[in-house]
Amino acid sequence: MANTFINRLRTAWNVFRDRGVVEDPTNSLSNQGRSFSSTYAPFRHRMHLGNEQSIVSAVYTRCAIDVSSIKFRHSRVDQNESFLDVIDSGLNKCLSLSSNLDQTHIAFFHDVVVSMFDEGCVAIVPVDTTINIADNNSFDILSLRTGRIVEWYPQAVRISVYNDLSGKNEDIILPKEKVGIVENPFYSIMNQPNSTLQRLIRKLNLLDVVDEQSSSGKLDIIIQLPYTIRNEARQKQAEERRTAIETQLKDTKYGIAYADATEKITQLNRPAENNLLNQVEYLTRMLYSQLGMSEKILDGSATEEEFLNYYVRTIDPISVAIANEMKRKFLTQTAISQGQSILAFRNMFNLVTAAKLAELADKLTRNEILTGNEFRGLVGYRPKDDPRANELKNKNLSTPPESVPVMEDSMSNKGEQ
Repeated sequence: MANTFINRLRTAWNVFRDRGVVEDPTNSLSNQGRSFSSTYAPFRHRMHLGNEQSIVSAVYTRCAIDVSSIKFRHSRVDQNESFLDVIDSGLNKCLSLSSNLDQTHIAFFHDVVVSMFDEGCVAIVPVDTTINIADNNSFDILSLRTGRIVEWYPQAVRISVYNDLSGKNEDIILPKEKVGIVENPFYSIMNQPNSTLQRLIRKLNLLDVVDEQSSSGKLDIIIQLPYTIRNEARQKQAEERRTAIETQLKDTKYGIAYADATEKITQLNRPAENNLLNQVEYLTRMLYSQLGMSEKILDGSATEEEFLNYYVRTIDPISVAIANEMKRKFLTQTAISQGQSILAFRNMFNLVTAAKLAELADKLTRNEILTGNEFRGLVGYRPKDDPRANELKNKNLSTPPESVPVMEDSMSNKGEQ
């Protein structure tokens, strides 16, 4: 039988089928039946209450989409950490095609970034492997999932991971050395209790409360009666008068009530004067500046320099943190010494206009950095069958004519005479 990816999954070791990685005497979870169903995707990460605010979720989603567009590859490098080629392995299939039964590699990395922003730290769990990860250090990974770290131990972590065998999120204890634990590089800005993002979330919640109160439908009026209400009898009479006006406003067709000529009604439902909106705008600008982005990044009107600054200051630190942690945990020291690594490749030509792209093509091929077919692959064109398209040379230089060697020979003959 062919050693296909599906066959390898059938015979692979699964972290949920064998709970003996780290003994947990308090773990009472048992094997669940496969009849569980849900009306929503249970493996999808759901943000904490308040983190789904419009500005916050927009920042999370923008960064997650940009990081998931970066190519993560199980690669072979030279002694200078320069890329040589891609290694065909189960880990590379998880990074470049299908990370698990439910997610492509793009959806997986999107989930990693959103979970990392929301929790402050995310676990990348190798669920299906070729052999038991508890007894072996060298293994190939067949599927990856994101997990939420529930408890921290000195040498292990308790992680809540989606189990595709039961269809539920289950807790499991795994050693730290076998799990990728990625901490948010912007933890002090986004996840600290008094960080800029948390302050912005609290202000947004308060602003929502004020908006709800202002649109609750209350009239907020004060009725001044023509008599004092210091004694109990007058207070009872005032309450009856207030109830009568409420009944007239509620039960009449057009909401009209009458008042005595000596009664005075004061309307109070005016907008509440506060500086919440100004504080929200100030914190939003501060958050953008601390993350190295701007509002133009979100609406797509940023310049090439602004996009470059955003990628260098925001996206690259996140992608490097993910790649380094997977390299540290999923590759052995022997594999690293043999030149194996996990690299992140960002397409440098996505933000380049057509005019600048033509200029770059001329410079890169003229200086013998890329061949014609290599550059055609970068812009999405098929390679040409012409052998000259694979030659690494400056095509702007003319080939020396055949008469040049003859002239050199004639000059040498004259010198001999």
